Amino acid sequence: MPPLVAFAGALGGLAVVRWAYRTAIRINQELEEARLARAAEVARSRDIPTLRRDPNTGAYRPG
Repeated sequence: MPPLVAFAGALGGLAVVRWAYRTAIRINQELEEARLARAAEVARSRDIPTLRRDPNTGAYRPG
């Protein structure tokens, strides 16, 4: 009976290691997607023109 318990423990340990590895991979992918989305958002915000005050009229215009 003890070899069966050891074998079951080894299989259980392997299952836990496999689950932890897959979870770590999934979390890293989610973090990478979030990082890339934030970088893309920053790049898009740079494309938005800022408003500058026209010294002649006093109005704010893109530029």
